[in-house]
Amino acid sequence: MSDKNSLRDLLADEIKDLYSAEKQLTKAIPKMAKGSTDSTLKEAFSAHLNETRNHVSRLEEIGQSLGIKVTGKRCVGMEGVIKEGAEALQEQGAAAVVDLGIIGAGSRVEHYEMAGYLTAINLAKRMGQSEVVSLLQESLSEEEAAEKKLRGIASSLLKKAPAEKRVGSAG
Repeated sequence: MSDKNSLRDLLADEIKDLYSAEKQLTKAIPKMAKGSTDSTLKEAFSAHLNETRNHVSRLEEIGQSLGIKVTGKRCVGMEGVIKEGAEALQEQGAAAVVDLGIIGAGSRVEHYEMAGYLTAINLAKRMGQSEVVSLLQESLSEEEAAEKKLRGIASSLLKKAPAEKRVGSAG
């Protein structure tokens, strides 16, 4: 825990949290790609891994710009989301269904990141840090695009997934 007496303190904490989250994801995303059976999903995870590495670099640049050390904090929220994703990777069953579970985990990751980036952007805007806002917005846009891509893949996989028979419906 650190003292937060100003918006700068809070922004620094948000940047450190995002940095930790992104660093954790550079290790988790390859596992999600490897555990996926759908080739489009594998490619989406691989492409997002490169973006995630860029997010790490941008956060390092922001840290330098603001004069803060981005390391030293562990994002426990992302740690939990990644653990849930690891559970999805352990599932067995129809390939499309398992991949849909992996997509669900990936979508949770993206939404967690988007919330962090939006918070940091609003703080940086209030502080007049336009360059920081620009860098954060670039990463946010990539997170939003990644989540949209996952939704598109999910839509395609839903058509391939075995349907359940309705229980109790008149036929």
